[in-house]
Amino acid sequence: QVQLVESGGGLVQAGDSLRLSCALSGLPLSSFAMGWFRQAPGKEREFVAAISGITDSTLYGDSVKGRFTISRDNTKSSVYLQMNNLKTEDAATYYCAARGHGRDWNPTEKGEYAYWGPGTQVTVSS
Repeated sequence: QVQLVESGGGLVQAGDSLRLSCALSGLPLSSFAMGWFRQAPGKEREFVAAISGITDSTLYGDSVKGRFTISRDNTKSSVYLQMNNLKTEDAATYYCAARGHGRDWNPTEKGEYAYWGPGTQVTVSS
């Protein structure tokens, strides 16, 4: 049974940095492509970043490009999201997601992911 657990959320000020972690258990992390999504109150769940499990190639949402970095450490079964220069509009619950390898899929679509963590809250004050 695959389980994901996020950690590292908290309250920060605009301009600060925060690093989120996602621990996967049940199967080797190398079996999965991983993604981060976020959802603010009253809004749709939004794609933030994704990383391939085969090539380690990355993809970012336009609103976080240049500020956020996704990475993975298969030896620690963990995926990370380094968030720099946080803005108030980055405040949301952040979710980690996983899906098995495959071809011709869209890593920005939340429906493509089979497994989700419960989320970690990020609050950014001005």
